[in-house]
Amino acid sequence: MIETVTTSFRAWLVDLDGTLYHPLPVRTAMAFELAASGARVVPVIRAFRRQHELVRDAARVRRENPRLEPTSPYELQLDRTAEVLGRDVPSVRRAVEEWMLERPGKWLRMFRRRSLLREIEHFRARGGATALVSDYPAFGKLKALGASHLFDIVLANGESPDVTALKPDPACLLAAAAKLGVRPEECLVIGDRLDADGAAAHAAKMAFRRIG
Repeated sequence: MIETVTTSFRAWLVDLDGTLYHPLPVRTAMAFELAASGARVVPVIRAFRRQHELVRDAARVRRENPRLEPTSPYELQLDRTAEVLGRDVPSVRRAVEEWMLERPGKWLRMFRRRSLLREIEHFRARGGATALVSDYPAFGKLKALGASHLFDIVLANGESPDVTALKPDPACLLAAAAKLGVRPEECLVIGDRLDADGAAAHAAKMAFRRIG
């Protein structure tokens, strides 16, 4: 279901995972692939996803203690996953990059949300500005989706120094708006999670459109 918003905006700030592609068939395909040849990395993937949610709280702690050094949430996830599993960070990084960033690429293009991608293209053709704002690394997935050209800027956890906190922290959305040269009230956030994308949009005083 796509919830529509008819008000005009100068910029669209778009999430990636679960938003630019249909997540269920991709997850199903990857589950079969993991079962067939990746059983050894299943504990790593599960632990990494678990840490992703826990790192959201770590971002809150940093906001409440501004003297703490900003940290990449992605690197923090890798460090915590390695610590929990008693493994070294490089091996965790290799597993995550292979099974969460690289291998899903062939499925992303197959199950991309074509109608939404066309909407973004039309919005840009009318002069709208666009930003991709992701809680995960995004450049490889955008390339797999054939959507790299649809965004003026990309702020992605693990790839952009501007991302020092995960949604629902609004910092990444506000940074994207500033880079595009637009005010928060001129932005529409498009995402699939009310508790992350929607809450971040609300905190940033931006409109929200849910995809799901």
